[in-house]
Amino acid sequence: MVTVEQAEELILNNAGDYGAEIILFNESLGRVLAETIKADRDLPPFNRVSMDGIAIKFADFEQGIKTFKIIGIQAAGDAPVNATQPGECVEIMTGAALPGAVDTVIRYEDLEISDGKATLQIGDIKKGQNIHFRGADRREGDIVLTPGRVITPAVISMVASVGETELRVKRKPRVVIVSSGDELVDVAAKPSPYQIRRSNNYMVKAVLAGLGIDAAMVHIPDEPEAIKSTLQQCLVNFDVLLLSGGISMGKFDYIPQVLKDLQFEQIFHKVQQRPGKPFWFGKHENGVVVFAFPGNPVATFMCTQRYFIPWLNKTLGAESKPAVYAALNEDIAFEPALQYFLQVKLSFGDDGRLFATPVEGNGSGDFANLADTDAFMELPLNKNEFKKGEVYRVWMFNQQ
Repeated sequence: MVTVEQAEELILNNAGDYGAEIILFNESLGRVLAETIKADRDLPPFNRVSMDGIAIKFADFEQGIKTFKIIGIQAAGDAPVNATQPGECVEIMTGAALPGAVDTVIRYEDLEISDGKATLQIGDIKKGQNIHFRGADRREGDIVLTPGRVITPAVISMVASVGETELRVKRKPRVVIVSSGDELVDVAAKPSPYQIRRSNNYMVKAVLAGLGIDAAMVHIPDEPEAIKSTLQQCLVNFDVLLLSGGISMGKFDYIPQVLKDLQFEQIFHKVQQRPGKPFWFGKHENGVVVFAFPGNPVATFMCTQRYFIPWLNKTLGAESKPAVYAALNEDIAFEPALQYFLQVKLSFGDDGRLFATPVEGNGSGDFANLADTDAFMELPLNKNEFKKGEVYRVWMFNQQ
C-alpha cells in the first residue's frame, strides 16, 4: 500500500503526451495552447484615445488658452482630423487614433461646449492625459502567450487581436468510463429492491465534460470473460480507462486479475487514504493508462479530483495552478492511520481568509452530501485530531 504522496508521484510520472492539433481559435475555449503567440503589430497599434472629449495641443494650454475652437469630430476608426492652428481642437471619441498635431485629451465632464467652442472647466491638466500610447502594452514581435496556457475568454480576445485564426493546442486523450457490477441498472430502469441505478459513470463524465473531454461510457457485468472482452476493446480504442468498481477484495472483484491477464502493469493497488483505499493504477505496454477507482460514489469522485485531473493537466502541459488552503472551522477527529479527505463547505471570513466547515456523511457510499459541499479537505495521516483554525489543503469542486 502506498501513501497519497507516493500515489501522486507515481501517477504524475506516468503522464503522457498525445501530441497537438490545429483548431479554429473561436472553438478553442478550455483547450491548452501548444504554441507561442506573438504580437503582429504594436499594441495598441496607434496612440489611442481613452476618453470621450477634445484633443488639444498642451502648449496652447500652457500659453493660457482655455477656450478652443472645434474644427471637427473624429470617431473611432476615422482618419485623424488635425488641429494645427493655435486654439483649435478636435472633438474625439474613445478608441480613436490621436491626430499627430495634438497631444492631450480632455474629457467631456471637464468641458462646457457651446457655439462650436469648448471651454475648460478645470484649472489643471497634464500633457498626454487620457491617451493609451502606441506599443504601451506590447511591441510588434513581443510574446503575448506561451504554451501551457489554458485558453480562457481573455486569451481568445488576445488571440483575435493579433490576427490568429487558428491555434495549435494539445490533443486530449481518448477516455472511456467503465462501470461494473450486477447490482447496477440503467438510470431509466426501475431497480429491484436489491439494485441501484448507475450514477458514478455519469458523475465522472460530467467532471470530464467540464474539462473539455467527451468521454465514452460502457458497463460490464461481474463476469470475467465479459470484463476481459470489453477491456480488450477499450485497450484498442482509448488512451485512458477510468474504471469504477470491482477492484476490492470481494469474490466478484475480478478486475485486478483481468488487468493482469491483459498485460497491464500494476503500478500500485491500495492507497493509505479514506475514501478510496482500494484504488488501482497501472499502464499497458502500448501506453494505455488505467485508473481503477473503488465503486463507492464518494471514493470515485474524490479520486477523480485528486488524481486524474492533476494527471490530465500534466499530460496536457497545462500551467499549474496554486494550491488552495483553508482553515478548519471546527474541531474534528479521525482515528484510522489513513489520509482523510473530509467533505467541507467553504466560506470567506471578514478578513478574507477561507474557512472549511466539515460535513460528515455516512461513509464513501453517501453521495448525497456531494451536492451540498464544495471541496475535500486533505487531512494528513500522521495525526488523528484536527483543531479549529488549523490550515490544510482543499480540493475544490462544485465551484461555478
